[in-house]
Amino acid sequence: MANVDLNDIGKRAKTAATILAQACTQTKDKALLGVAEGLIQQQNVILAANAIDIDQAKVKGLAPHLIERLTLFATRLQGIAHDVRHVAATPDPVGEAFDYSVTANGLRLHKRRIPLGVIGVIYESRPNVTIDTAVLAIKSGNAVILRGGSETLNSNRALVNVIHSALQNAGLPLDAVQFIDDADRAYVSELLRLDEYVDLIIPRGGNGLHQFCRKNASITVITGGIGVNHLFVDDSADVANAIEIIFNAKTQRPSVCNTLSTLLVQRDIAATFLPLVAQRLDIKQVAYRCDAESQTILTQQGRIVLSATPEDFDTEWLELTLNVKVVTGLDEAIGFIQQHSLQHSDGILSNKADNVTRFLNEVNSSVVFANASTRFNDGAQFGLGAEVAISTQRIHARGPMGLRELTSYKWICEGNGQVRP
Repeated sequence: MANVDLNDIGKRAKTAATILAQACTQTKDKALLGVAEGLIQQQNVILAANAIDIDQAKVKGLAPHLIERLTLFATRLQGIAHDVRHVAATPDPVGEAFDYSVTANGLRLHKRRIPLGVIGVIYESRPNVTIDTAVLAIKSGNAVILRGGSETLNSNRALVNVIHSALQNAGLPLDAVQFIDDADRAYVSELLRLDEYVDLIIPRGGNGLHQFCRKNASITVITGGIGVNHLFVDDSADVANAIEIIFNAKTQRPSVCNTLSTLLVQRDIAATFLPLVAQRLDIKQVAYRCDAESQTILTQQGRIVLSATPEDFDTEWLELTLNVKVVTGLDEAIGFIQQHSLQHSDGILSNKADNVTRFLNEVNSSVVFANASTRFNDGAQFGLGAEVAISTQRIHARGPMGLRELTSYKWICEGNGQVRP
């Protein structure tokens, strides 16, 4: 394979971004609906390519949670296509006018949403990111450069072919979505320094990838997508509801970033509540890392429960392992979360209005939950259709990044001859 010319890719992306920024909503939506249709029509081709990636991943000894993220099947493709259609049906943020005002001298001001420009997305193991990112970029008027992991190379080639076909049929430039079709890691470093053409870098992967991007990029980087997530159960919680929320948060899809990592339980109910939770989680064969108090409670039922190390409470397990700790109450729970959370998804299960209010005010994660599963921190679940990432940074984009989060704005100032004195 010929060497990839990142400079040429960046130049072409910049040109495509200029064209895409002026494209009408109907044209962009036509491309998106073409992608959704192509995913279904090309299902056999996509799944065959994905099967090659899965076989190679198993030979290489890729971790089970990464293979789960890598895997596509018919119902998952249908779900991705549904999300694409949802994005197409979502209002176009580009050109939206807001924050109108008039100055004392009669200048009429407002802000107008514009695309960011060119976005570089670096990701691992999840071919659905190829589609999510591309359709959100197209709808929000941004060009995108995709660099997936080596383990998704065949899947991504098939998916990018679907995207390019849809762009062509809609009359949009193919360079609006470009794919670095080479697994050489040197291209990651080169992309991070392509500041002449790229306006934003979004890494989606493990902590190592995020740290590398932050340290080596000459472009703004938005990071997130790593969750050491907590649920605190106080002594007023509805026991049956709390158990089902915990079960969902831990077991519904344990390999993703909004899965529950640590369960905190108020001491007043721990002896009765923890055995009930464990009984429910036993169905999924959840393993435990416990502090001394919760370990004593759970071993009384004959379970083999491991003692938690300090590092365990800072671990994103991405598997059916759960940290458990008994706390005195709300103050200790909030303090523990502030110490160990990566500010992704944290929640409280409580029927005390004062406790809920304090928790929502004092815990500053990208999404804070009251009496709901952490699994809802997701663009589709929040009605965004999809997300390009879940940002845990305190910038304009926080939590699931949908269409609006992929725009900036410019000021529009209209006068009738005013000059500044």
